[in-house]
Amino acid sequence: MELANDIDPRTLSLEGIERIDLNFPKFTDGRAFSQAFLLRRRLGFTGEIRATGDVLIDQLVQMQRSGFDSAVLREDQNMAFAQAQFGRYQAFYQGDAVHTLPNFAAPHAQQTGAAA
Repeated sequence: MELANDIDPRTLSLEGIERIDLNFPKFTDGRAFSQAFLLRRRLGFTGEIRATGDVLIDQLVQMQRSGFDSAVLREDQNMAFAQAQFGRYQAFYQGDAVHTLPNFAAPHAQQTGAAA
């Protein structure tokens, strides 16, 4: 299913849908981030969410945190640089669409005493 970025995902029936493509018409238009977050957190969508359109490598980490599973990069983007983005940030203080607990409240923090 392709979803225009001005559609509210809460108005859709997601039954039987396995993948939703969310479009970034311009890299400065972030409405698809909100759609992905709604799909994952509020609607419990477990299928694939894919970013399409004007997708740049510097958006990838935030896409992952918002609930995207995959992205179709703009043609001029370097795949090796894109993969490197994910290794740059090992943890985040805030929760996100995928890992809902903040870092200090996550089970690993309690085991290591990092919540002090």
